[in-house]
Amino acid sequence: MARVSGWLAHWLEQLRENKLFRPDQIYAGEHNRPYVPIDRR
Repeated sequence: MARVSGWLAHWLEQLRENKLFRPDQIYAGEHNRPYVPIDRR
């Protein structure tokens, strides 16, 4: 039951402040990198 009260508190906070609960993550690494076998890493 303790978790439920925490979840409800977060939910009420989200409703009150009109913010995203978990914002999307954006990949910031290099794209299209070539595969390197483990023995060459």
